[in-house]
Amino acid sequence: MLFPSTTLRRRLANSNPATLNLFAVSAAFATYFCMYAFRKPFAAATYDGLSWEFLGASLDLKTALVISQIVGYAASKFVGIKVCSEARRDERPWLLVGLIAAAEAALLLFAIVPQSWKPAALLLNGLPLGMVWGLVVQYLEGRRTSEFLLAGLSCSFILSSGVVKDVGRALMFPAAEGPASWFAWLPPVSEFWMPAVTGAIFLPLFLLSVWLLNHLPEPTAADVAERTKRAPMDAASRAQFLRRFFPGIVLLLIAYFFLTAFRDFRDNYMVDVLNEMGDSYAESGASLSRMELAVALVVLATMASLSLVHDNQRGLLAVFAVMIAGVGMLGGATYLRQVGVLSGFWWMTLLGMGSYLAYVPYNSLLFDRLLASTRVTGTAVFAIYVADAAGYVGSILTQLLKDLAWGGNSRLSFLTNLSYTVCGVAALSLAGSCYYFLRRSKPQRHVQQVANYPSLPTAVGMELDPEA
Repeated sequence: MLFPSTTLRRRLANSNPATLNLFAVSAAFATYFCMYAFRKPFAAATYDGLSWEFLGASLDLKTALVISQIVGYAASKFVGIKVCSEARRDERPWLLVGLIAAAEAALLLFAIVPQSWKPAALLLNGLPLGMVWGLVVQYLEGRRTSEFLLAGLSCSFILSSGVVKDVGRALMFPAAEGPASWFAWLPPVSEFWMPAVTGAIFLPLFLLSVWLLNHLPEPTAADVAERTKRAPMDAASRAQFLRRFFPGIVLLLIAYFFLTAFRDFRDNYMVDVLNEMGDSYAESGASLSRMELAVALVVLATMASLSLVHDNQRGLLAVFAVMIAGVGMLGGATYLRQVGVLSGFWWMTLLGMGSYLAYVPYNSLLFDRLLASTRVTGTAVFAIYVADAAGYVGSILTQLLKDLAWGGNSRLSFLTNLSYTVCGVAALSLAGSCYYFLRRSKPQRHVQQVANYPSLPTAVGMELDPEA
């Protein structure tokens, strides 16, 4: 199934830009959307009354499951620094399918092993999943429409998180009406079998999406002229990149450390926090999907609008401005909830919008613009995975601190305090990094001859020097 159709690939290469962009964003969106069916359904269950004992410490079982999966996911990011940065085009589809197959096998283990071993099963589940993003991004980066394509891809993990949780809830608690009726013909699934069943439901669509994505043509010569050539990075080129931009990268990592911790805490405990505020899942139905759809639409519109900025220096500044505004929204929305202006539902929605406006560029637009503005040849995936490795360390520490150091605090109280902390620290770090990288960006040189032929493909084996 993964072998491409030469007819389809040829038609796409000769299609108009609108058709090609729609195909690219749809295939990438569907691929990563389906990945979440193997990662997040377990978070739809509460695992009430269950705990996990480890080295004399007692953790809430859900906390242990969340931490275990994040540990695996974080380890995957460290592995992905090498694997995804060096992956060739012909290796990507097979890697994608293999990673998802391993994740589904771990979910089957999660269903059948004793309770004390279930966190280990979710650790194995997270271990392959962290590399899927980088492999998908490599199909989209380095194009003149990369902002639009990557914004559409980023909306997949915003929207899919709510949808797959709704599917998981519907499997556990089928009903006669509404979304929960989709699986009414099935007997109710236990909270431990639910993640594996959810993954199996989405597996055929995932395979089809990868097959379609693998037909996407390479960037054209005009894309390379405007956004620089994208190529795998070996160990030497990765080390050179870090040395060259070390202060700015450190500031970006500090902000992302806190942003990832916040984003994961909100995402994993959204159901629990809403319950604490009196907005129970049973009463609000598919509220998570509606909430995340609103977040996705706002983020998509904002990120896609950045493609209107063709100058790479101004584009980089625009990306940082959006990110700083996003972290500011976290503190503002939290204050408005505390004074009674916002309901719990809209507070959670605005927290999602703010955090994703700051978080999403790290996974796509920020590093794509950074490479283009500094005229560095390489792949944005490397920088993305360095950031992710640091970010998920922050997520793990946050989960542990909540239960071990501030176990007496409710999740609602913890999320409130975390909102203010992330707002302050991330805003300062992002502002400093913005100043650093703008001073090191280079004026964009327009290659008029190439721009006149936007559909001209780069010759096989030929590297276009944008500085020539």
